[in-house]
Amino acid sequence: MNLNATLLAQIVVFLALWWFTAKFVWPPITQALDERSKRIAEGLAAADKARADLAAAERRVADELKTAREGAAEMRAGAERQGAQLVDEARAEAARIIADAKKAAEEEAGLAAQRAKDQLREQVAQLAVVGAERILRREIDAAGHAELLANLKNELR
Repeated sequence: MNLNATLLAQIVVFLALWWFTAKFVWPPITQALDERSKRIAEGLAAADKARADLAAAERRVADELKTAREGAAEMRAGAERQGAQLVDEARAEAARIIADAKKAAEEEAGLAAQRAKDQLREQVAQLAVVGAERILRREIDAAGHAELLANLKNELR
């Protein structure tokens, strides 16, 4: 065996194997690797886009929450103002009703007192007449008596 021939045969076999691998084996492997790296790159890009979309959505949610809280605070403040206004109006109306009732009661009491005074004067006048009749038992002057009773009645007022 010749070392040169063996070496030459190994070189030819190696070159044939290299050509076969380069022609038929390596292209599908590189194509699969390229496709895989392309898919990984697309996945990373999609993940970055999803992160950016998530951050934007979180900002929108935070803005909406802030707007909703501000709106709720405004609504609560408005409701508190309206409630306070209604309470004040109710108190004013109650005070007016109480004042009207007191005034009406005072007027009614004044009228009742005046009627009672008038009745009392009338009764006193009648008692005076009856008393005078009993004392005098005789008639002096009817016109004079009427005038005296009218004066007495006016003095009692």
